[in-house]
Amino acid sequence: MHRAEPPVTRRVPGRMPGGWLLMACIGLVALALRSPIVAIAPVLGDLRGDLGISAAEAGLLTTIPVLCFAVASPLASLTIRRFGVELSITLTLLGVLLGMGVRSAGGTTATMLGTVVIGVAITLGNIALPLMIRRDFPPRRQAAATGLYTAALNIGSTLAALLTAPVAAVAGWRIALASSALAVVLGFVVWLLAVGHRRALRPDPDPRPAGKPAGRAGGRWAAAGLAAGFSGQAFAFYGITAWLPTLLIDVVQMSVVAAGAASSFFQVFAIIGALGVPLAARRLSTVTVAAGVGVMWLFLPLGLLLAPAQWWAWTALGGVAQGGGITVIFIAVMRLAHDGASAGRISAVVQGVGYGFGALAPTALGFVHEHTESWSASLLVVLAATTTYLVCTTLAVGSVARRRR
Repeated sequence: MHRAEPPVTRRVPGRMPGGWLLMACIGLVALALRSPIVAIAPVLGDLRGDLGISAAEAGLLTTIPVLCFAVASPLASLTIRRFGVELSITLTLLGVLLGMGVRSAGGTTATMLGTVVIGVAITLGNIALPLMIRRDFPPRRQAAATGLYTAALNIGSTLAALLTAPVAAVAGWRIALASSALAVVLGFVVWLLAVGHRRALRPDPDPRPAGKPAGRAGGRWAAAGLAAGFSGQAFAFYGITAWLPTLLIDVVQMSVVAAGAASSFFQVFAIIGALGVPLAARRLSTVTVAAGVGVMWLFLPLGLLLAPAQWWAWTALGGVAQGGGITVIFIAVMRLAHDGASAGRISAVVQGVGYGFGALAPTALGFVHEHTESWSASLLVVLAATTTYLVCTTLAVGSVARRRR
């Protein structure tokens, strides 16, 4: 279903590269926005043994970045308005490099501090990259660029999960964590070549006056619906990511190695969802696509509850849903906003609220499992989160579509 596109802010000629070079920049920068976080999980055991930290302190290393996504989103939005998108992306890459160096070089304090720096830097990139997509791509290509962006996030996660442990076995956990910097350095080099040193390092604030994030009351309700939907998405994603291997070991009696490999289904199939949503949106309404993604999300907790032996089917469907789900929300944010400044504010609210709930998921599901001594109750909590995504996102996307008409 094709509809007239609303007015958008056009790219200033010469401001940014076009076509495939800009796509390559987005993909390479996005690789750096998840791999430093995912890389910590495979080496937590070695890290604990070397630094002598408790399980709770080790858990903080995976929770701190998500907390930063929630707490630092308003600051990231303000930084982008003051310094511009180009310099903000440069600061993202340099911040991630700095944080990775600090995290790998010292003791417990340095490891925690480096993780905070990584989390804050990635928060800046989480908002800046979608804003660049909205600004520098015509409306007909924004969905495809967003799909590439979210697919690259999942590719980075998958590569980090697969490669960190083998590198640690050969060179130790410090080198393994630092090795993720290769993707960041590559992204930084391509970024500088694409936009030029002056634009990448020079502040370029947005001169437009600040307005309300979504204008009328209907827009505010749509933004609230997207925030609620993203909360369900983030809660389900981080909860499943944290506990799926343990669940498979307990319920399906899989080995530790097999359960770890099986959980990679959830990450790999997200790439299909991220790239598939823009293709589906060309032939179907965005409301239909959002509802379809939401229904696929439901299959994961329901399937593991009712037929856990078929885990491979449910984790694959859930993976497609989580990759497609975040793509749907980012596209809706771009279409809801009336200019780049409002897009930044809406994105900051949606991501801040969503990642706040996502940070609670591992602890909440672990608490429910511990007190019920069953995974069924925890899966019901995940089902509530995915139902929230289905209902709230579908209603919000429908509201955005009506506003566009």
